[in-house]
Amino acid sequence: MEEEMTAMDTPVARVGRYRWVIVGLLFTATAINYIDRQMIGVLKPTLSADLGWSETDFANVIFFFQLAYAIGYIGFGRVVDLIGERLGYTIAFTIWTVAHMLHGGVYSVAQFAMARFGLGIGEAGNFPAGIKAVTEWFPARERATAIGIFNAGANVGAIITPLLVPALTIAYGWRSTFVITGGFSIIWLIAWLAIYRRPAQKPQVSAEELAYITQDPADPITPMPWRRLITMRETWAYALGKFFIDPIWWFFLFWLPGFLGSRYDLDLVSFGPPLVAIYLMSDVGSIVGGWSSSRMIKAGKSVNYARKMTMLVCAFAVTPVFVAQSIDSLWLNVLIIGVATAAHQAFSANLYTLPSDLFPRSAVGSVIGIGGTVGAVGGMLMAKYAGFVLDGIGSYTPLFAVAGSAYFLALAAVHLLSPRLARAELKDAA
Repeated sequence: MEEEMTAMDTPVARVGRYRWVIVGLLFTATAINYIDRQMIGVLKPTLSADLGWSETDFANVIFFFQLAYAIGYIGFGRVVDLIGERLGYTIAFTIWTVAHMLHGGVYSVAQFAMARFGLGIGEAGNFPAGIKAVTEWFPARERATAIGIFNAGANVGAIITPLLVPALTIAYGWRSTFVITGGFSIIWLIAWLAIYRRPAQKPQVSAEELAYITQDPADPITPMPWRRLITMRETWAYALGKFFIDPIWWFFLFWLPGFLGSRYDLDLVSFGPPLVAIYLMSDVGSIVGGWSSSRMIKAGKSVNYARKMTMLVCAFAVTPVFVAQSIDSLWLNVLIIGVATAAHQAFSANLYTLPSDLFPRSAVGSVIGIGGTVGAVGGMLMAKYAGFVLDGIGSYTPLFAVAGSAYFLALAAVHLLSPRLARAELKDAA
């Protein structure tokens, strides 16, 4: 008598692929998120000339975005756990779209900081809601790949921004550019509300695909209290990882256009191709990083080995940025920085899976929120440090030195706090 084939044994090609439509929505949302976020970096020379900003003024504007991101991340992590990813994403998108479009009407550093604060609150909801959606739509063995794909939207947004924003700015001015790009968010929000539901509520999801999605053991559905989560080593394994690596990504995102412009005498239009090349490499890194650990798991390696080995390789790949300031060749430096940003995205794709590896679905959003807030605090410190260094000595070398070492510190924190990446003990949590 033939044994009945289980969802785990069923070839993936037979069970349907509607879950990848959801990844496409998340990918697009993340691309829009990064267009709105990165515009200030691309427009830094224009804004500095028009509004008379110093490096410290620019750093202070970034600081208020990071402050809001810290508040919004932990807030949306909890909100998403309580009201669900569909409504949570809708609220986040609405807040950040309004704040983004308001940038077009500001005139002072203080007003710009207020607009960035609103943007930070809304944009903080992107990853808690997105990762919660992946947790709902994918079994554990596919989550790193799915997160790597939708996280790659960050790089697509970073690629589009230096191509689109200078053209719009030259044609319509920087104020109108904020309003025009805000329209992308409105279109996405309509699509999200029309398409997104949980798997069991979608007629396009076959019974086989639903069984494949829900193959993992059932989790408790009661949201975990923060007071319990913040006392757990597993929470801080993720959060400290974010504390060390998030500031480096913010540094690349907000200061890289200025670095390339000053180091190689590039203007608003000419630094577009180098940035595109860097973020194309980042895109590949995000997908390969998620694929790599998922591949190792499917080959029989433990989750602990697969995640940490991938992150270790990425940490070594970042180290050449130590010498970025001293490289005279623009395109050699593009290669070095591009490999570093690709390694960051690969590292990040695996770090983002840890909440779903370590916690039940009911706690994932809250843990991601705590980690995002801790990461944003690191970003605030990095923003202040960057303003101090650049106004004080005018060299990016100390900033690249921090970038080259941060990933080893992050991996060390993850390993020390969760040596085996074992599931958190939550029996008494309720």
